[in-house]
Formats: sequence, C-alpha cells, structure tokens
Amino acid sequence: MQTVLVTGGCGLIGRHICSGLLKKGFAVVAADVNEDPYNDGKLNYSFEQCDSSDKNAVADIFDRYKINILIHAAFTVDNDLGPIVTDKEIGASKQCDKFIYHYAMTENVEKIVLVSTAQLYEYPKTREPIREDSDIKTTTNYAVLKYNAEKALVSELLHHKEVLCCVIRIPPVYTLNFTENLIAKITDPKDGTKFVSGKGQYGFQLCCVHNLVDFILCYLKNADDIKYAGTYNVCDKLLTTAADIITFMRENHHLGTVVQKSPSGAISKLKGIFGNKEEKTNYRYLDISKLENNNMLDTTKASKFVTFRWDIHNTK
Repeated sequence: MQTVLVTGGCGLIGRHICSGLLKKGFAVVAADVNEDPYNDGKLNYSFEQCDSSDKNAVADIFDRYKINILIHAAFTVDNDLGPIVTDKEIGASKQCDKFIYHYAMTENVEKIVLVSTAQLYEYPKTREPIREDSDIKTTTNYAVLKYNAEKALVSELLHHKEVLCCVIRIPPVYTLNFTENLIAKITDPKDGTKFVSGKGQYGFQLCCVHNLVDFILCYLKNADDIKYAGTYNVCDKLLTTAADIITFMRENHHLGTVVQKSPSGAISKLKGIFGNKEEKTNYRYLDISKLENNNMLDTTKASKFVTFRWDIHNTK
C-alpha cells in the first residue's frame, strides 16, 4: 500500500483529496494547522498537526512515515488563506515550498503533485482556449504565490529528474456547500449587491472540487512514465454562466435580490473600481474587463486521464 502525504489536507480541497485517496486504497497522512473531522476514523488515515512552514515538523513526518507520493495543496486559498493574500503569506509559502520539495525528493518520493492556479495565465483578448503553454502574467498575489511554488518545484527537479511531477492549474473551486467563489462572480465589488449583466449568459471558468479529485486519482493510477510529467489544466468541461449561478443559489441556498443591468451599463459603472493594490491582493475580485469574454481553459491534455463529469448542476 502506497502512502500519500497531503499538505493542507484538512482544508476544503485537501480533505476531498484525502477522501478520494482513501477510497482508492491509499494510506493517507494529512498535514495541516488545524484538524478537520471530515476523514476522522477512516481506515489508513492519519492526521499530523503541522504548520507547513515548520521545517522540523515536516522533517519529522518524513522520518516517521515512508511517503511514496506528495500532494502539495497547502497555501491553496480556499484552504489556508482568505480572499486577500498578503506579502507575508507569499513569503511563508515560498519558504515552505523549497524545503518540502527538498525533503520529498531526498526521501525518494516517487510522485509529486502541486495544486496551482489558472490565475497565472495572461488573459487572452480572443476567445481561443487557454493552453498549458500559454503566456504567463501574474496579476494577483495568489498567482505570484503559486508561480513561486511551481518555479521551486522545477528548480528542485533539476537534481532529481527521476521523480514524476505534475502541476495542476485550476480556476476557483466550489462544491454544493462551498459557494463563495460562485457568489463572487455575481457580486458588485463596490457595494456588495448581487447583479447580473443582461440575461447572464456570459460564463466563468470554474472547477468543481470533485473534478480535481478525479483527475488526481486517475493521474496517480495511470501516469507511470516520466513522459506524463508536466502541467495540466483541470476544470469543469463547460463555462458556468451567471444565470447558472443564480439558479443554483436559489435552488440550494439563500440569495436574495439580484439586480439586472444592461451589459454596457454594468461594465461602464464597475470598470476600474479596483486599483492595482486590490487586483494584486484579492484573488476573488470580479474583473469587469473580462466579464463577457467567455475564455476557457483547454483541458485536452488532462482529458486523456479523466472525463470531467462534475459541474454546477450535479455537484455534491
């Protein structure tokens, strides 16, 4: 039985990753600052209370367990941080990334999976899908944090080329009960009111957490050669429209009043509300200039491993 260490293993993303791994027969060690009861009591599950920036605690985990696979999901915003990502948190993440990769590779870990973000990409002016080799432009602090994590992994790989590494770039995630990232897409950043532009048929690229888990499980099972190393876009198969979000919230949660605005009126009113500081720190901000572009991530590469079957209509 292979043992998987999941950093950030008790956050929203991490606990679902751990649950999926346990169902597929892996032993799981979840490392996080605070314990979450989601996987407590399950066979082959262990929790280690550990700040990811604590070198001694991380080293102790590698000493006490034979770790075969590392899934690095610490410092994913929905788990460990708030919507505002600070320079201090960027620095802490940077230090964590360097030594956790070093420990993993010197302890002969076979595979490393890093959960990163699609915010790294430069947003294209056309409606062409965004591929893994598209241009990078880190316009938010969260993007900077995750790009540092990717670069640190690549740097360590130069000395351990036999380790199979996968970087997963995902857009904002959601589940049936975790809706903050959905609500952010229909919220006026100026006064907090909920709004829809026109009939709400413009879309946002989002990722149901269960699509992410499915990809990780399929990758660990089927990626058995260094040719499978690299970066993968993982997200829902189709865009989620503003109208979808409103219907979803009304059917499953409380939403309240939603104001309807004409497309041009909404953009002209809201455009430019965020200064550079807010754009760089608030990872959930609604960028009005991209409101109706409908750009999608290209998942052709990831789809060779898994069919993305979850979306806002069937999430759990």
